[in-house]
Parts: sequence; structure tokens; C-alpha cells
Amino acid sequence: RQRQMCIRDRKPEMVLDATHPYAAEVTVNIRTACENTQTAYYRVLREAGEHEDRAVYVDSVQAAADYLDQTQGSVLLTTGSKELAGFTGMKDYQNRLYARVLSLPNVMKACAELGFEGKHLIGMQGPFSRELNAAMLRQYDCRYLVTKDTGKAGGFQDKIDAALECDAVPVIIGRPLKEEGMSVSCLLYTSPSPRDRSVSR
Repeated sequence: RQRQMCIRDRKPEMVLDATHPYAAEVTVNIRTACENTQTAYYRVLREAGEHEDRAVYVDSVQAAADYLDQTQGSVLLTTGSKELAGFTGMKDYQNRLYARVLSLPNVMKACAELGFEGKHLIGMQGPFSRELNAAMLRQYDCRYLVTKDTGKAGGFQDKIDAALECDAVPVIIGRPLKEEGMSVSCLLYTSPSPRDRSVSR
């Protein structure tokens, strides 16, 4: 409702939704607000990274945890602190998993309460280069790297390249919505018409 009021107050000719690929609920809310106010809506998608045949694709955090539970070796988790609870059901997770999260006091505290402590809790602020990702994989002798498909803008390809360089298996959690939309590069060379009131482009 707040987004709908904002659109009515500002009366934009169109709305460009460039929210994070995993902010599914936010995207639904923005699209609904545009429909209710008869405002043109355009979904701007991040360009997906180049995937490799060696990667393992799963639909959810739980599926990633289930897969890893059948493997051996250390795992570098790069999915963020909000997803860590989904991995705590794994056998020996406190010894196998290395979680890289934002170095905020409240985040670190929440992760510690889940059992991620000491060298298994890495507090850092991105973005992370391929070289840094590779160095971390080697430091902890990780055989797996878990990531979301956040696209090139989210450092996805640097993670995949680092994993392959270190002979680690990328475990990729797919995007929650099968979306259609415009890439940033397409948007730069395309001028959507404000008269076009279709809600999804």
C-alpha cells in the first residue's frame, strides 16, 4: 500500500524495477502497485553469469543443504546470513561450513547463535574479486562453494571462476522467480513508451 501511495503521489510515467533477483516479494508488491495505479511497469534484470557444466543447480537453500549432506569436504557459504539457518540441519555443519557474512555486530551475533563461530564465521564486506574468492577457498581447503545466481553485478561470475580454479564444485541456488524483463544494457538502448501500459516487459 505504501508503494501504491508513493506512485499516486509522484505520478511517474513508468516504474523501472531493478530490485535484487532474490527480492521476490518486493517485486510482486511493486508490480501490484503499478497494476492498481495503471502505471507502466518494466522489470530490469541483472545479466546472469556464465554457468559451467561442473556446477550443481538446486532450487532452494534446503535442497543445497540436502545435497551437501551427502558429500564430504569443507564448504564456503556465500549466500548471506539470512540463509544460514537452512544449513544447520546438516551433519557436522559446525566443522564443515565456513560462512562469509557482513561484518555487522548484529549479523555476527545472529550467526554465532546458530553455531557459526571462530574461523567458521568470516565477517567481510564485498564485493569480492576472483582472486580473493580463490584465496579463501584455498585457505579453508573448501571443496564446495555455495552461491545464489545473483548475476554479474552480484559478483556471481567471480565466485564461479574462483571455484573452478580451485577445483571446488559450485552449488548454485537458482533464482526464486522465473522472470522476464529487460537487461540493463537493453534498457540503455531502448526507450520504453510511457503509453505502453503493459505490466511486464
